[in-house]
Amino acid sequence: MGIYETLGVKRVINADARLTRLGGSLMPEPVLQAMREAARSYVDMFELQQQVGRRLAALTNNQAAYVATGAAAGLFLSTLACMLGPERLGAIPWPAGADARDEVIIHRAQRIPYDLAVRQAGARLIEIGTQAATTPAELDAAIGARTAAVLFIAGAHLSQGALPLAEVLRIAHARGVPVIVDAAAQLPPPENLWRFTREYGADLAIFSGGKDLCGPQASGLVLGRPDLIAACQAHGAPHQRLGRPMKVGKEELLGLLAAVELYLQHDHAARIAGFERTVAGWIDTLGRLPGLVAERAFPNEAGQPTPRLLLRCDPAVCGMSGAELREQLWAGDPSIAVAAAGTDGIFMSPDLLEPGQEQLIVERIVQLLAGAARPPAPR
Repeated sequence: MGIYETLGVKRVINADARLTRLGGSLMPEPVLQAMREAARSYVDMFELQQQVGRRLAALTNNQAAYVATGAAAGLFLSTLACMLGPERLGAIPWPAGADARDEVIIHRAQRIPYDLAVRQAGARLIEIGTQAATTPAELDAAIGARTAAVLFIAGAHLSQGALPLAEVLRIAHARGVPVIVDAAAQLPPPENLWRFTREYGADLAIFSGGKDLCGPQASGLVLGRPDLIAACQAHGAPHQRLGRPMKVGKEELLGLLAAVELYLQHDHAARIAGFERTVAGWIDTLGRLPGLVAERAFPNEAGQPTPRLLLRCDPAVCGMSGAELREQLWAGDPSIAVAAAGTDGIFMSPDLLEPGQEQLIVERIVQLLAGAARPPAPR
């Protein structure tokens, strides 16, 4: 009996997304081995953070890097870095007066639940534009003496209504304002690890360690300008300062380093081709069943260039709606997590599955529909 079973907790087959509520990702053996080795020794955490940062910067073609306890912690520390720099350490209450920099500009079309981390750092979010459109003049007019940074949320799913990143950078940098790119879920492609900073010129870019990198769930990666990374370090653990509650352990530091090293060795084109084959197989099998319409959806829920399946149910034939099918998949043991697509459909993602699980999901769906299917009405 495994540890989850002894606790009475069901295991989950994840065909939904790399979500914190589902435990992030599954870590490969090299990452686990690095964490086990890290756990066996005491170490100077200041030195370890510095050395891991240098190695990650070199791997990702960046000037500097910092490991945080997740992308939200990275956003909190990046905001502090832009507001306070490395000098105003532990500045509570927040600096007031003419020299205060306590505003972060964000597109209204890019508001996300995680921008709470900016407000936790003491900044005020200044919205620009509408859900439909934003003009360059609106961004320029919003920048003032109190502006600490512009926050840009990367991803094709959040591009509608926002200025392009290149335009944001041009306007902000002309006014001497740094730009933070929240790219927590924007892997693949691996080139994004340096594209936002080195190619576009963003000052900081933030990635989750527990999503496609398959590193520790409680890890995040901040990349970019050395002075701002130094400020993240100054405000973060192991210092006893504002970032102390977001302490990153030696296990997460070395686990994330191992994850990035491994990630950059993968053939990502081959990975995505494998995902395409899985989706095509689902379409071929499930699309033949009465009452189901199966089609490829692209990109995925986070705007990543990976495919997923959109499966729609006709309740009159299937005996259940897409929402009911989703509930039944979750109620099984193991639970199967899929994403909602309105009330009549579900999304299924192949990139989180272990070998053989793609077929198990099909078998479970066939079984559930066979028990619920309604006979055709008499003529």
